[in-house]
Amino acid sequence: MITIKNAEAILKMTEAGKIVGLVHDKLKEIIEPGISLLELDNQAEKLILKLGAKPSFKGYGGFPATICASVDEQVIHGIPSKRKLREGEIVSVDVGAFYLGYHGDAAFTAAIGTISEEKARLIKITEQSFYEGLIMAKAGNHLGDISHSIENVVVNAGYYVVKEFVGHGIGVELHEDPAIPNYGPPGRGPLLEAGMTLAIEPMVNMGTQSIIVLDDGWTVITKDKKPSAHYEHTILITETEPVILTKGEKID
Repeated sequence: MITIKNAEAILKMTEAGKIVGLVHDKLKEIIEPGISLLELDNQAEKLILKLGAKPSFKGYGGFPATICASVDEQVIHGIPSKRKLREGEIVSVDVGAFYLGYHGDAAFTAAIGTISEEKARLIKITEQSFYEGLIMAKAGNHLGDISHSIENVVVNAGYYVVKEFVGHGIGVELHEDPAIPNYGPPGRGPLLEAGMTLAIEPMVNMGTQSIIVLDDGWTVITKDKKPSAHYEHTILITETEPVILTKGEKID
């Protein structure tokens, strides 16, 4: 069942979203060659707790960390380790915060030092696909209009969307209805209504769409080992334009 949030819930989700955005700002400042994924995780948890929230992911389904940190061919759900980031890599960082009974969830992909033009374009197209989908996130449109817009950008750029993992509704629960594929025909799916809160998150592969889940049960990689990028925000559907709830103080 898709939940419609009232004014009080929206206010709390806005605060949860701000915390996620601030954590993004912090991590973007410190991501550089030589920093370990575990240090990023520690910094994220420290800030989430300082801001009065709790990590949404830690312990969720047994996940052992505060953030998901996925490098190069890792698509999503990478478990932070002592591995140090290297020049030329890209890292996708997914952050969730639980505050006043509600979740915020957002992800970005960052360059480690100087990266190739191919990786830079992958990141750009992935972000662009999110924002094209966002244009369709209006009351009266169908959920499939978002999905179709995302897929159009990705396919026209020569990339592939991951189909096994999708965006989702969000609120009291981290994952709520509806599921939000990053592909499919327009005009399908539930009608969007003011008060819906959605986590829209294109996951885009440079090579084929085929993926593999590693033996740790979490980390998802591309089958061909080519890079993948991830971009996500929690948004609010309104009667007019959608509102991004997880933006930090700095512009993406």
